[in-house]
Amino acid sequence: MKVPSLAKTNLKRTLDARRYQKAMVRYRRALQALGYPIHLERRPVVLVFEGWDAAGKGGAIRHVTAPLDPRAYIVHPIGPPEGEDARRHYLYRFWRRLPEAGRLAVFDRSWYGRVLVERVEGFASEDEWRRAYGEIRAFEEQLVAYGTLIFKFWLHLSPEEQLRRFKARERTPSKRWKLTDEDWRNRKQWDAYHDAVEEMLAETHSARAPWTVVAGDDKRYARVQVLRTLAKGLRAGLGVPPPEPVDRPGRPEA
Repeated sequence: MKVPSLAKTNLKRTLDARRYQKAMVRYRRALQALGYPIHLERRPVVLVFEGWDAAGKGGAIRHVTAPLDPRAYIVHPIGPPEGEDARRHYLYRFWRRLPEAGRLAVFDRSWYGRVLVERVEGFASEDEWRRAYGEIRAFEEQLVAYGTLIFKFWLHLSPEEQLRRFKARERTPSKRWKLTDEDWRNRKQWDAYHDAVEEMLAETHSARAPWTVVAGDDKRYARVQVLRTLAKGLRAGLGVPPPEPVDRPGRPEA
């Protein structure tokens, strides 16, 4: 099975405005239509969004959830554990936030913090974060065995594009709050995070809980890649055939 990799991701991919709008309409309709089969089949759906700071996780999540019934999903923004969560096993708080049958949960950052920020910043010992690979695989295998559909996205971008976005946030008063000292500190450890991400992908990618590395230098391309991957994956997982092509007769649905 081919394992996704940051090094092999083509960040030069772009999408013009016309093709972007056309693709977004197609995949929004697809996701809207798939809401009923998810409910009917009583399949829990878990979406994991990880990525570099300023890579567009929030925007991607908004575009995924926009066509969905608000009653059918919940978004969990994940920060450092607090209170009872901090006193228990790191997976405890995620077990509590899993979706019920027929619903969807979106994790804006996730249990992968154990092998990313906790590894790089030294919050977890080497024994702890290395052991976490097996714990995470077992956790996700249990979810899949129960019938959960899992989709994991790493939003990738180049250091140059990240710097451009950081500076754009600095110049824009309404967006300045998004940029923190922690973002700049994380940027200084780019290589350490890069190595951690590559190892995470190699250790936790599987056929039934796959990672998708999203080429994020172009936001339009990234959003379409996320929606397309999710629509195709949900169709496959639910056994729903793709709609008949209407704009290009004779050619299969992308």
